[in-house]
Amino acid sequence: METPEGLLARLAAAGIETRTVRHAAVFTVAESQALRGELPGAHSKNLFLREAKSGQLCLAVLEEARRVSVNALAREAGWGKVSMADADALRATLGVEPGSVTPFGLVNARPGEVRVALDAALAESEGLAWFHPLVNTASTGIRPADLLAFLGSLGHEVKVLHLPD
Repeated sequence: METPEGLLARLAAAGIETRTVRHAAVFTVAESQALRGELPGAHSKNLFLREAKSGQLCLAVLEEARRVSVNALAREAGWGKVSMADADALRATLGVEPGSVTPFGLVNARPGEVRVALDAALAESEGLAWFHPLVNTASTGIRPADLLAFLGSLGHEVKVLHLPD
């Protein structure tokens, strides 16, 4: 499994500019909102899900204020009915602990192992979008186009979703 330092080194080696800020552990969007002065830009909430019938793992990366039912989200993404995946699957697949779910965790997943949907509100945002660099004691800002390019270089296809407000 990749370490936060290894992840940041991989991003730098790929020529991707990032900004990382260390902070106290945050487990919820509400807790992370206290950091906004230090982290200008777009912010996310991340849901690690499992399709009920197939067992397929799915990662939804949403703008932090997005309100949508997980099954409406799944329909938009073309997934079957979903529920939250368990902590063991999260650790084994993305290499992160609960509270640290991040698209950067895909660095630990095999291509195709996780279906990925990214909220267009993040994908099309100006400036930096912020995600945990595999731990919830730091946040890393990256341009959305660079995130998509990095995930693509790892073999992950990302579906950008235009969700209703």
